Amino acid sequence: MTFPSPATTATATDADDSVTGVAEPAPAIVGRSPGQLMWRRFRRDKTGVISAVIVLFFVLVALAAPLISALYGKDPDTTYGLDNPGLLNDYGNPVLPNGGMSSDFWFGIEPSLGRDVFMQLVYGIRTSLSIALAATVATTVIGIVVGIVAGYAGGRTDYFIGRTIDVLLSFPSTLFIIAFMPVVENLLVKPDEETPTWLRAAALIIFLTVFGWAGLARLLRGNVLSLREREFVEAARVTGASPTRIIFKELLPNLWTPILIQSTLLLPALVTSEAALSFLGVGMIEPVPDWGRMFLRGTEVYQTDITYLMFPGIALLIFVVAFNLLGDSVRDAFDPKIRR
Repeated sequence: MTFPSPATTATATDADDSVTGVAEPAPAIVGRSPGQLMWRRFRRDKTGVISAVIVLFFVLVALAAPLISALYGKDPDTTYGLDNPGLLNDYGNPVLPNGGMSSDFWFGIEPSLGRDVFMQLVYGIRTSLSIALAATVATTVIGIVVGIVAGYAGGRTDYFIGRTIDVLLSFPSTLFIIAFMPVVENLLVKPDEETPTWLRAAALIIFLTVFGWAGLARLLRGNVLSLREREFVEAARVTGASPTRIIFKELLPNLWTPILIQSTLLLPALVTSEAALSFLGVGMIEPVPDWGRMFLRGTEVYQTDITYLMFPGIALLIFVVAFNLLGDSVRDAFDPKIRR
């Protein structure tokens, strides 16, 4: 008895398949959306991922500041150096080296008052990031509305908005805020009353928003001027679509890339601006913990305690650099042609 060889069996099977018309199923082709492609490119960027982790860490610290205070056992307002003898010398400087750093006070204590530097820094992140985030959201919303209206409407509307943008971009915003913050306080607060914290925070958000939306609006205006002449917009007009539908269905989906990129780059800039205004004395003041106010205090005591100035400086540097690198990575992920 003879048995068919493997080669003969395979040939017979192939022949049977060709006769019956049954073929092996081809691998399915899975498509990816633009968002999935962007996320895939972003995950390959190690710098962007590390920057995102650092930014997320700062955000979590800001959100969990009360929890950190409870676990740490200290708060940013208590004057530990004045309440506990032996922490400050007769000149108000920390007794222990490196600004009083110890197992009880991880980053040391503040000269003169003896407040905990670590908790001042944690709550300072919360203050600066909250004000900058609120201003970023308001700035982005106004920039989107004004930029799209100017680009789509054209004519006199575009001319008027364009001249307003030119004035705001050329205006010395820092000098204006320094000059008008006391005016706002004198108008809204009685001379014998202390300025409420919410009023200073609201004034900072308003001022930063007023002088911040113009750049985004100009960018979106240029994009809309280009998009409104494209074929898909003309086709929407021919079919009788309303201007509102054209803006929300045709134009806005093509503007999310510059909006997200500019918002990502705007937030660290506003954090720096808020810290600078507090350093100049027109931002948040005592007893509110704030990075800018810590810088101001650090410049007063750096000759005797340089460590108090180092911690907010290093924290602000890491945050701004990480957020700027994150913005660059997001831009490259949305538009890989820029990288080339």
